[in-house]
Amino acid sequence: MRNIALLALLTLFSANVASAADATCEAKAAEKKLAGAAKASFIKKCEKDAKANNAQASCDAKAAEKKLAGAAKTSFVKKCVKDSSAK
Repeated sequence: MRNIALLALLTLFSANVASAADATCEAKAAEKKLAGAAKASFIKKCEKDAKANNAQASCDAKAAEKKLAGAAKTSFVKKCVKDSSAK
């Protein structure tokens, strides 16, 4: 039951981070006074980086939940991040 609650919380957090990343990236682009293709490129990279960071944090939390350490944790997190980026 605790695992389900944790996964539900991570899912909600992921959805909120995605929408927050959009606004944050837009704000950063405006702060840098970017326009046109430069702005579009910056926002695309910013959102990709935010998604990758979110996946890393989520996978780290899952590894901690499974009480993994050392090489097992590294391997698990690497595969988890790869799988989440494929979605």
